[in-house]
Amino acid sequence: MIFSSDNWSGAHPAVAEALAREAGVAGAAYGNSEVDGRVARHFAEIFEREVSVFFVGTGTAANALALAAFARPGGVILCHDDAHIRVDECGAPEFFATARLSTVPGAAGRMDLAALAAALDAFDPAFVHGGQPMAVSISQATEAGTFYRLEEIAAVAALAHGRGLPLHMDGARFANAAAALGASPADMTWRAGVDVLSFGATKNGCWCAEAILFFDPQKAAEFAFVHKRGGQLFSKTRFIAAQFEAYLKDGLWLRLAAHSNAMADRLRDGLKASATGARLAWPTQGNEVFAIVPDALIAAARAAGAQFYDWPADSAADLSSDETMIRLVTSWNTTDEEVDSLLRIVGAAA
Repeated sequence: MIFSSDNWSGAHPAVAEALAREAGVAGAAYGNSEVDGRVARHFAEIFEREVSVFFVGTGTAANALALAAFARPGGVILCHDDAHIRVDECGAPEFFATARLSTVPGAAGRMDLAALAAALDAFDPAFVHGGQPMAVSISQATEAGTFYRLEEIAAVAALAHGRGLPLHMDGARFANAAAALGASPADMTWRAGVDVLSFGATKNGCWCAEAILFFDPQKAAEFAFVHKRGGQLFSKTRFIAAQFEAYLKDGLWLRLAAHSNAMADRLRDGLKASATGARLAWPTQGNEVFAIVPDALIAAARAAGAQFYDWPADSAADLSSDETMIRLVTSWNTTDEEVDSLLRIVGAAA
């Protein structure tokens, strides 16, 4: 009953087999192997256009270096209050992009468009002391377990582009969003106005495989130097590429995400149907569930071996003194039995 994070999950057998195959052969270094080239072409097919692809080892590196590509003196990156780049990346985006993060509020993890416009309007190009906006970043899925609809992405992109700014998408759980929305990768990115995507695979069945995708190769003209300077040009890049080759083949990445989404749906439905006092904190999509649960039930679940994290509740959360908010995350290899066991234990404790 592992619901702590999809980062806890293992690697899918197809990914492990691809790594094992690649381990037995030689290949050109620094991104020049045959498998590197095949995966780059596969990304172009998936996104229905030419893309510039750079492999990295972590999502933090993907976000930080993608934003560094648009660095400006006195640069400011606008993102949601709870964005991963602000809360969970130890200042890496500020460090690599030599910028500061300015946050924008919004319900359910999504930036409020009017608030974003107001934040951008607050910058006076003639006021050197205030710095200058350099990029807007959104997360898909968000840190609240919700998604931006395609029209919402397009609206943010239009606002950013109207100010001459690129739009970055943190896609650590991009597959979960694509599977749930039934949207094509192209429609959810460049057709909606996204300029650069951090494409995550580690959470969804890979060992460590992340990619930075530029949808206009001209905007990546000098990114190879950022990639190298950031310590992410692996000499044996083909081992990241091999993971992607297995992950993307025959739509495996979407099937794995759809499964983890379905397991979260099973968990959401079970909590809503229970008479235990446990309840959903807010509606979520994808593979994250936020719930308010009586402390006695949490203790019973953990005593039985369930793993999950307590989650900070904001002032709007309606918690009693004996309740706690928790986050439950399902993975590509979560089973019906794991979900049902957790629900059964909570029900019995109640």
